[in-house]
Amino acid sequence: MNRRAVALCGIGVAALAASTVGPAAGAGGGAAGPEPRLAAVTWKKCGTKEYPTQQCATLRVPLDHAHPRKRQIALALARIPHTAKRSQGPLLVNPGGPGGSGLTLAGFVAQSLPAKVAAQYDVVGFDPRGVGKSRPALDCVPGHFKPVRPASVPETAAIERANVRRAASFAQACGKKYADVLPFMDTGSTVRDMDAIRAALGARKLNYFGYSYGTYLGAVYAKYFPGRVRRLVLDSVVDPEGVWYQDNLTQDEAFNDRHRAFLSWVAKYDATYKLGKDPAKLESTWSAMRAALAKKPAGKKVGAAELEDTFLPGGYFNGYWPYLADAFAAYVKHKDPDPLVEAYENFAAPDATTDNNYSVYSAVQCRDAAWPRDGRQWQEDNARTHEKAPFSTWNNAWYNAPCAFWPTRSLRPPDVSNSALPPVLLFQATRDGATPYRGAVTMHRLLRGSSLVVEDGGGNHGVTLSGNACLDKHLAAYLASGTVPRGDGEADAVCKKPADPKPLKTKGAWSQGAALHRLLGTRG
Repeated sequence: MNRRAVALCGIGVAALAASTVGPAAGAGGGAAGPEPRLAAVTWKKCGTKEYPTQQCATLRVPLDHAHPRKRQIALALARIPHTAKRSQGPLLVNPGGPGGSGLTLAGFVAQSLPAKVAAQYDVVGFDPRGVGKSRPALDCVPGHFKPVRPASVPETAAIERANVRRAASFAQACGKKYADVLPFMDTGSTVRDMDAIRAALGARKLNYFGYSYGTYLGAVYAKYFPGRVRRLVLDSVVDPEGVWYQDNLTQDEAFNDRHRAFLSWVAKYDATYKLGKDPAKLESTWSAMRAALAKKPAGKKVGAAELEDTFLPGGYFNGYWPYLADAFAAYVKHKDPDPLVEAYENFAAPDATTDNNYSVYSAVQCRDAAWPRDGRQWQEDNARTHEKAPFSTWNNAWYNAPCAFWPTRSLRPPDVSNSALPPVLLFQATRDGATPYRGAVTMHRLLRGSSLVVEDGGGNHGVTLSGNACLDKHLAAYLASGTVPRGDGEADAVCKKPADPKPLKTKGAWSQGAALHRLLGTRG
């Protein structure tokens, strides 16, 4: 047994005790059940400069849907009302996560769709249970990501022990603070909340549009309530057969590919960045920067782990590449850490929202499905993946490691295969790092009669309403009339990817794609 395995084996003892805690009755999955009986939603004006017609409301739903008369929790809602004479009903939107707030997404979607299409829907966003303005809002350990954290790559037993302690203490704090709530923090409970929203809005059927983890929410909703689905759009699709441990390992390799794509882009523009024309050498240069920051964090904020956090958004959206390349070049060529610290502040610095997002992310993913409780499996799987994908494998492993200690028993993910739905529309970039392409192909196969629209060669996560007119044309046609493309191959329609960005001349306004990706965030 090597030194690294010694620390990780400590996971097993505490985690085994945690795994014996049973779920509360009625948590998680099940059949559709009767129509929820809820009071109608009362909307109030809450317009902003960006979205002046926005309205807000609060909906109370059961903490445990198996006992609807017991404790209630509050869901925060926002909507942009329809303006057409004839409405197609509510379009519920979700940005992913788990842990992402959907309130602002409603305004973004309504504003980004063609006006004639948006006018036909009440576009409704919500903060899922535990998130943002919903109550209770989870925050297990305020300041958990305060810099500087231990390095991610466990090159010494001390580094590994420090990361194991952080993961275990986070899980313990969540269990102590939210013991009564954690058994009901799962995808199944959230989709029942979604159905409660539908019922409270007076809609017989639901239109739904989800990104990232929101695609899994949509697929599970469709499994529970197939007769209540009207339209279903899934963008950047989770692999439902890898929930969640295997999906994360697969994601590590895909993000490494995106990081190498970024380095190739930097090499292409060597005239600007002067870091060299060989992507492999640039990868070594980047790794050397990480090692240097592990010893001396930039601005006392950006250590090795924070560097990974800073560059990870580039794996979600290539519009960030010029900013990251500027920071990379300044640190390596000019020994100037300031642009790197600025990039960290822009893309990765934690705040109260980060704490809330991560608390919900952990609560849902750890509850949704089984995770290894034996540290040796974590060590072996992640060491093997790190050999192929050294960019962020261990960073992601520690991000998910609280699941090895989680104080509630895991559920069994539902089989989302479905042949009882109207046409469903899926969108996917072939080089997406967060939700790799094969997952969309799997979902397409499982949702019989669905259509898959592919952005060929694209690597961004969240591809509709972000500047690709071809994709958006298919989205608009579907929302307007239910029209989907039909093809004979793996994909039903193929769109070209937008051009990659170019180096910055000036730091100007963010693109539409950047606006979407700020709403979607990372880690989901």
